[in-house]
Amino acid sequence: MIAWLVASPILVPLTTAALCAVFWHRPALQRVLSLGGSTLLLILAGFLLARVMEGGVQVAQMGSWAAPFGITLVADTLSALMILIASVMALAVAVYALGDVDAVRERGGYHIIFQVLMVGVCGSFITGDLFNLYVWFEVMLISSFVLLSLGGTKEQIDGAIKYAAINLIATACFLLAVALLYGVTGTLNMADLAVRVPHVANKGLVSTIAVLFIIAFGMKAAVFPFFFWLPAAYHTPAVAVQAIFAGLLTKVGVYALLRCFTLIFTGDMGWTHGILLWIAGATMLTGALGSLAVRDLRRALSWQVVAHIGYMIMGLAIATPLAIAGTVFYLVHDIVVKTNLFLGAGVVRRLSGGDTSYTRLGGLFTAAPILCVVLFVPLASLAGFPPFSGFWSKLLLVRAGLAVENWAIVAVALVTGLLTFWLVGRLWAEMVWKANPAGEALGTASLGGAARVALVAPLVLLSAITVTIGFYAEPLMRVSAMAADGLVDPQAYIDAVLGAVPTTPTLVGAAEPAAMEVQP
Repeated sequence: MIAWLVASPILVPLTTAALCAVFWHRPALQRVLSLGGSTLLLILAGFLLARVMEGGVQVAQMGSWAAPFGITLVADTLSALMILIASVMALAVAVYALGDVDAVRERGGYHIIFQVLMVGVCGSFITGDLFNLYVWFEVMLISSFVLLSLGGTKEQIDGAIKYAAINLIATACFLLAVALLYGVTGTLNMADLAVRVPHVANKGLVSTIAVLFIIAFGMKAAVFPFFFWLPAAYHTPAVAVQAIFAGLLTKVGVYALLRCFTLIFTGDMGWTHGILLWIAGATMLTGALGSLAVRDLRRALSWQVVAHIGYMIMGLAIATPLAIAGTVFYLVHDIVVKTNLFLGAGVVRRLSGGDTSYTRLGGLFTAAPILCVVLFVPLASLAGFPPFSGFWSKLLLVRAGLAVENWAIVAVALVTGLLTFWLVGRLWAEMVWKANPAGEALGTASLGGAARVALVAPLVLLSAITVTIGFYAEPLMRVSAMAADGLVDPQAYIDAVLGAVPTTPTLVGAAEPAAMEVQP
């Protein structure tokens, strides 16, 4: 029963996608199936997290092949939490899609591909070995490329080609790093790697492989200097697609970095985590400045996706329990806020008749005062206003930086926060406080009837989550601390996966047994 529960984040969206494919010519039934599948995924994700919180790390060995020889699925606090928050976003976007995705995209297989994307996302979170992480990354790449290009406009094709090109390079780096790592350890199971990598004699080769993983996952996460594809691509597809991309796809890259550089590559942290610290600072500043340089609402938000990835990498680079807890907290907060902001930007675009330049979007409060109230929550959280969730996440990371006396990265984080505050103030002034520059009232006809419910209900839900986290942050802080403890000291993870498997196998290029220093 536990094995089925651990595998359910993959099985549910996969089954949903298959059922939607069976009813290809019945879009209405596909909508129902997508909603039902997303709801079931959320319920099972909640059960999975509860099981992990109660019973510790949960492991499923596919085909009863014991690790490290078979396919292993692992649910610890971090992966279960990520699957839960991803399932919430999937349900919110599935509801929004009812009022956003047109008939052309539905006939092109939108609901099928959306569920396949969720298979890749959940598979990445639950997998216990690097090769299957590569497989799930490829599932995400293929499905996200289709979703980006679905609709066939020139802007979409241009963005999809840029997206695919950089991600294919990332895939090549990932595959090269996996091959080299297998060559020196003889395994790709992550728990087994945590045991074997410290025994590899050629430490320089291990550090080189670690850098390859930073490049591969960094491209996926859109960190500096590999970020340029994101602002060029994320604003082009349907709003529902934009939102799930902004909320989840880059966070899978952050998750992969977090997993690998707390579990596997911990032997030369002065080098690897020093690189990550420089990347974090540059990513924060570049994203914040880029968002101020554009006037298109969707592009500005895309640049903010980049900026806030930097905060998460900052926590990983500092690598103390408090910093890692801050990164986990920030992941959850940012997934909710970014998804909400892109969904809200889609509603604003509808009100404006398709215009996305925020300097021409005045009069929003007059046209839709309730929408303004709902949008204030994610914008305030983005800027770090207390007591919303963005304040607590930034506070944890700043405290972690101050604790290790890394004044430079703390200064960069605070400056990035001020630049984000500047952007939020500008957006609010231009869209809400100012009258429409053309002297025209924004239209609300496109939000009538069922469309209004489908488009606004997810915004209300996600804003409520943000407010709840902000005013009642202690539960998420406690879960984040538990996840951080499991990452900083991964012995429970290793023991759950490997069980009684010998922990000192013969390695290619290993040091002599007498010279080894056995590390947990």
